[in-house]
Amino acid sequence: MIVAQIDLKRADDEGLVAQLTSQLRSLIATGRLGKGSALPSSRRLASDLGVSRNTVTYAFEQLAAEGYLAASRGRRPVVTVDGGQRIEGVGAAASRVRSARTQLSPWAAKFKQTDWSISYQAPLKPLRPGHGDFREFPNDIWARCLRRSAVRAARRELGLVNRTRLREALAHYLATSRGVRATADQILILPSAQAALTLIAAVLVAPGDEVWVEDPGYPGAAAAFHASGARVTGMRLDEQGMQRMPGMAAPKLIFMTPSHQHPTGRLMSLARRTEFLRSSRPGKTWIVEDDYDGEFHYDSRPVPALQGLDAHGRVFYVGTFSKATTSDIRLGYLVVPQALVGTLEIAQRHIGLIASSQIQEALAEFIADGHFLAHLRRMRRLYHTRRDHLVEGLERHLGEVLTAEVPSGGIQLVARFKRGRADQAAVKRLAEAGVVARALSSLALERPRDHGLLLGFAAWRENEISAALRTMVSCF
Repeated sequence: MIVAQIDLKRADDEGLVAQLTSQLRSLIATGRLGKGSALPSSRRLASDLGVSRNTVTYAFEQLAAEGYLAASRGRRPVVTVDGGQRIEGVGAAASRVRSARTQLSPWAAKFKQTDWSISYQAPLKPLRPGHGDFREFPNDIWARCLRRSAVRAARRELGLVNRTRLREALAHYLATSRGVRATADQILILPSAQAALTLIAAVLVAPGDEVWVEDPGYPGAAAAFHASGARVTGMRLDEQGMQRMPGMAAPKLIFMTPSHQHPTGRLMSLARRTEFLRSSRPGKTWIVEDDYDGEFHYDSRPVPALQGLDAHGRVFYVGTFSKATTSDIRLGYLVVPQALVGTLEIAQRHIGLIASSQIQEALAEFIADGHFLAHLRRMRRLYHTRRDHLVEGLERHLGEVLTAEVPSGGIQLVARFKRGRADQAAVKRLAEAGVVARALSSLALERPRDHGLLLGFAAWRENEISAALRTMVSCF
């Protein structure tokens, strides 16, 4: 039975459509679905897998476009490929390719040198950082928004006006919640926040330009700028976040996470923010502010975004929906300084960083009808409780080994080792026992100065956190 051979992970970074398409393609290519085999109808397969019918339909359409299936209206899709023959040919060709030395472009060579060690194949188990709880997302409401968006698309009602609707909703939300000053035309919708960094690097960074990033910090930023040929310099942190070293000339670009430093969770003070703005030359030095989980604040009202303090158009503001909603909604957004809007729009299309119009329309409705804010309010209360539960458990059971740094917001925290201990070895030992963490040293750009664990709390219920803590005690 085909359903028994398909394993969809709803918390995976890869969307359900991509997972289903890949797994069906593999079943065909390996001959487990032979030529002439009829697949279940989209309605039946969707019901058996517990996904929307659109998910199955999109997967069937993609495989038909690739030549794996023959699909016609009212008929079940039929496999058109002899998997055994196709694999044999591909395997022989692959062997020949592996025997030759691959010549990479300068861009790809730079990218390979970044050592961005995030593993997207790591299992989603407690206490993996970087995720919210997809199980708490109102999927029924979201499905209705998607269905209505699909109907409008079929009627050819999706166009520039509807794509503007999401940007207008975002401009209002960011102004009221984060103090961002921007009009709808300054907002670009992209497939992810990482896509926003790639776009900025492509437009602004030339080989040899200096770029400052936090150290330790978000490795995806360093990867994007390294790949563009930049000289990436890691800037040390103190209790106020990223420091500006006296005597250093301003670089071409500065990347920072001032509202909730990644990974430490530290808040950059107003004085420090003003210092960076004052030392950045308009038109010469650009600042990229990544507010990756700014929706989640627990102990006080959030500090307004750095972008709102900028009077000279020097700050890009990057955000994402994947942390606040579900990983399947992989949309990011970029608030662009007015002087660069036209250039960034053209570059976005040339590079191909285009987000689905249907997803944009559905998300605009989800926000406009109040579902997004209602979900955020509920998640703030839930994540606040989970953060406190993890902190209390760490102090009670592992207080002699780890010191937890309690963030005022966000979805993860840092627990530092009190005595010298190799954190990467500890992460490996925890993984073998069923607990996923991130080594703090792996986030360092230069030689690691600190060792500790980056632990997620938002995605995990209190009983799951408690079980993970018991496992950690046995490992230490």
